[in-house]
Amino acid sequence: MLKKTKETSTFIQALIGLKPDIGIILGTGLGGLVKEIEILKTINYSDIPNFPVSTVEGHKGQLIFGKLGGKYVMAMQGRFHYYEGYGMQEVVFPVRVMHEMGIKTLFVSNASGGLNPEFRVGDLMMIVDHINMFGNNPLLGPNLDELGVRFPDMSAAYDKNLQRRARQIALTNHIDLKEGVYIGVSGPTFETPAEYKMFRILGGDAIGMSTVPEVIAARHMGMSVFGISIVTDSGVPGEIVEISHAEVQEVAMKAEPKMSLIIKELISGL
Repeated sequence: MLKKTKETSTFIQALIGLKPDIGIILGTGLGGLVKEIEILKTINYSDIPNFPVSTVEGHKGQLIFGKLGGKYVMAMQGRFHYYEGYGMQEVVFPVRVMHEMGIKTLFVSNASGGLNPEFRVGDLMMIVDHINMFGNNPLLGPNLDELGVRFPDMSAAYDKNLQRRARQIALTNHIDLKEGVYIGVSGPTFETPAEYKMFRILGGDAIGMSTVPEVIAARHMGMSVFGISIVTDSGVPGEIVEISHAEVQEVAMKAEPKMSLIIKELISGL
């Protein structure tokens, strides 16, 4: 895996001719942030050695390199999910490539189902913690000491300084930024009403099928992480309706400009 990571990093570095400072992973329907990037280079996943290919509608499957908020960024327009049949090592491979390229800060976004009754569809939720319900972990197996310690601390998985700044940015721009715990599950089914109820009892405010493995891998390697969810459907009793992937994409795209503003302002302040 380390050999592949270095090989992929070397390939990308030779193509782009710049050193990105920030990594960004854009979730379902959240590719609009790319419009804010001064694009210098685009590479399709299918052209990158060792890279998986995203199979989900709403995930374009390309790396975007350019400037955002005065910083060089590497943005994934489309991620890889456990439910697509990829192993955990494949899901987190791009994050490890980012680390190999020298990136120290990672921004992750996703579309999620709301569990907190105070949340409404279209709300933004800053992720302050997570619960791993994938039944798997990208760090299983022999530890790679070159990447991090055997038992990485996860007491502050999401960077508190970035959270403080995000609150101020939201306040200044009159954005109602919720905060909460994200539960990561394997999918690909949306949850049953009983499952929504269980995950709320466990302490979740929003639920989705991504993000947690990537954050675990990033923290193992010492990267700082900021996470944000767009609540695209409700799992609150009495508000649960049949939902489709297309509807999730539609809600995400409508709320995406607010998320883009927060991320752009955070990056410009780094």
